[in-house]
Amino acid sequence: MPSSSAPVPDVSIVFPCAGFGTRFGAPYSKELHSLAPGVTVLDRSLEAVVELAESGLNVRLVVVIRKHKLDTVGYLARYADTLHLVFVYQDDSFEPGLDGAIRSALPLTRGPVALVLPDIVISGTGSAGSLLAALRRTGERGWGVVATEERDPGTLRQMGALAVVEDGGVMTVEAATDKPADASGYNAFWGMVTVAEEEAHRLPDVVSKGVDSPLPGAAALMVEGIVNYNTAAG
Repeated sequence: MPSSSAPVPDVSIVFPCAGFGTRFGAPYSKELHSLAPGVTVLDRSLEAVVELAESGLNVRLVVVIRKHKLDTVGYLARYADTLHLVFVYQDDSFEPGLDGAIRSALPLTRGPVALVLPDIVISGTGSAGSLLAALRRTGERGWGVVATEERDPGTLRQMGALAVVEDGGVMTVEAATDKPADASGYNAFWGMVTVAEEEAHRLPDVVSKGVDSPLPGAAALMVEGIVNYNTAAG
């Protein structure tokens, strides 16, 4: 019998879809919420990933699921000709939240890794090509973020907050923490994170509590808007 193997990816995407969507409050998975006829939040969240494939990269999408997310599995079939789809159940021996989902996905990644969330949509000025640009900058610094400016403390307390500084036209993360109780000193939040392969084991620390974030020093690619679809109202 002839042997076959999956192609080695140029980049891997961790795509955590195992959440229960408690805050979303709808009878369907929040990433399948319709934004326009035939367009869901999931489609919009994957636009930057599809851009990577269209640039010529071999993209592996590692989708983390639980058994209640088979509707999402079925929906993703439309991307089978564009992305190398890999599905893994979230390992309950890890933390139950987002950090546990990332740990479940990492053994299936190869090459540089990007964390893309299915309920986060990047839009507006700077969004086109932003993930590809962040990956290219990752090679220089080990880490990159696609981020947007934000000054509202209430919003920053719900997101991956960043203190972004500019030096000679280059934007860099000076400090970072996930969902800070005190948002003073932060002026942005991330929508996507990229990391070099040798540093990918630290990706769960981006969203973990009680550990230092690995993001200080990361290259920051700024976009006009990042929408977090936590509720059916958007």
